[in-house]
Amino acid sequence: MASETTTATGPLIRVENLRKSFGSHLVLKDIDLAVNQGEVVTIIGASGSGKSTLLRCMNLLETPDSGHIWFHGEDLAADRVNINRLREHIGMVFQSFNLFNNMNVLDNCTLAPITLKKMSRAEAEAEARRNLEAVGLANFINAPSTSLSGGQKQRVAIARALCMKPDLMLFDEPTSALDPEIVGEVLNVMRDLAADGMTMVVVTHEMAFAKSVSDKVVFMDQGVIAEESSPQEMFTNPKLPRTREFLARYLED
Repeated sequence: MASETTTATGPLIRVENLRKSFGSHLVLKDIDLAVNQGEVVTIIGASGSGKSTLLRCMNLLETPDSGHIWFHGEDLAADRVNINRLREHIGMVFQSFNLFNNMNVLDNCTLAPITLKKMSRAEAEAEARRNLEAVGLANFINAPSTSLSGGQKQRVAIARALCMKPDLMLFDEPTSALDPEIVGEVLNVMRDLAADGMTMVVVTHEMAFAKSVSDKVVFMDQGVIAEESSPQEMFTNPKLPRTREFLARYLED
């Protein structure tokens, strides 16, 4: 059985034959992707290529039409899977932060651990303080979320996801809504996570980040994974004309 290959020694998460449509528009076409424990996989490609839809299918924010998503040996697409329990182990960071504006920074970080993981408030607050310190926001713990800059909000969103102690972090273009001068502060946090061994799948337009941090780069085009390789191979010797065309501006720089 396929699930038997998703063990402690196999991929942490594996996508098989994934298809997803919106109405008559086929967005994902038989996607196969494996992500190993501790690996950083970046997904690049033009807008509309299916990158964000693939990411959202990986924790069932979008429901696949068909295919399988094996995570810790269980198929997330199976009817009997407790998706909420498994989703506790998959952190998600969105491009638009999605903080609760009526809460301060600490409450944003402790809500899910207390309500979903049944942590005590003391334990949840200790975990929140640790993660907020890790993203450089220890001094903002009681600040209203509405008072933060975009970069600070995104770092809180990362800390909030980490408070659930996930095995996998998904990032959906986490810097695309930020002013250029504050993109670096979020990317630095993500670099630190990668260095600490966090398993990450990152949809991004930040090619320098993809080149320097990734273990594997996936290029998507028109709903398929057109090319998949190491960063060195992808950015110095892309195989397909479409990949070379997409990367031309970055490669020229």
